Amino acid sequence: MTTGVASTTRAVFLSERPTPNCPRPEHFEVRELALPRPGPGQVLVRNVFMSVDPSMRGRLGTSAMHYTSNFVVDAPLDGSALGVVVEGTDEVPAGSYVRHRLGWREHAVVDLAGATVIDPRGIELHHWLGILGQTGFTAYCGLVRAGEMHDGDTVFVSAAAGAVGSAAGQFARLLGASNVIGSAGGPDKAAMLTDRFGFDVGIDYRDGPIGSALRAAAPKGIDLYFDNVGGDHLVAALSWLRQRGRVALCGMISNGGPDSPPIDHLMNAILKRITIRGFIVRDHEDLREEFENRVTDWLSSGALVAESTVHDGLDNAVDAFLSMLEGGNVGKALVRLS
Repeated sequence: MTTGVASTTRAVFLSERPTPNCPRPEHFEVRELALPRPGPGQVLVRNVFMSVDPSMRGRLGTSAMHYTSNFVVDAPLDGSALGVVVEGTDEVPAGSYVRHRLGWREHAVVDLAGATVIDPRGIELHHWLGILGQTGFTAYCGLVRAGEMHDGDTVFVSAAAGAVGSAAGQFARLLGASNVIGSAGGPDKAAMLTDRFGFDVGIDYRDGPIGSALRAAAPKGIDLYFDNVGGDHLVAALSWLRQRGRVALCGMISNGGPDSPPIDHLMNAILKRITIRGFIVRDHEDLREEFENRVTDWLSSGALVAESTVHDGLDNAVDAFLSMLEGGNVGKALVRLS
């Protein structure tokens, strides 16, 4: 695209709504998208990175069981992106970096009301979509606000090799946890939790019942469970939380279907006076400055490992998304657009 001349950009469209939980490449298509001129309060952005997230799977269907809108057939997808301003304003001049919600396209005309100006502070740009973006902020809010983490807690994190989980485990350690346990799928990822991310124990949940593995990892019980998956992990945590333990409900990607555990396991919450708190990260913007300052310090000092799996090009964005859904990423899954 040549600024001031071209009136289109390329974007990924939803060409057909997939059957539940079964998106495939043929459900998506890269097409030309009209690109209007920026109006008052808008900037033209060349997207540099875009995020692919597990929550996008729910948006492909018609269910309302998520916290944003569904994707529309024959319309472009959207999601978190970070880019450089090509045509700016006095408030946000050309050359500024902004984070916004019009991903899945190479260029976007972005309302300033829906954009955040980013000062990279010497940190690699893509981390502002990962460990310093909504991913890391979700992990931080889940521990500090929803989980009310205390010094000395034993913390259990599911999907711990993923973007949110790997951040949550490391943050827990840096915030004073005495023991951090994570679960991941496969021996390589389980080993990475301890070798790369500093967990005390990495559990391969495919190797046997998660409940038995959790009891072996924390013989005296756990204080806080950061839940990314629901299902058998949540059941195991409820049975092994200590009195007045806490659960931060971040995601339940494994729930649904005939093999879902029965709800009567929640009786443990009554017997043990467990606090179970669901949270959505956008409700906790008051923590944003504290979070960014802490995490930039941890990154700069080398105390924190920020892992990303980066795919190149809009034409590979769908493959990146489908790979992420199958556990093909370590840390944050991203697409480099330019």
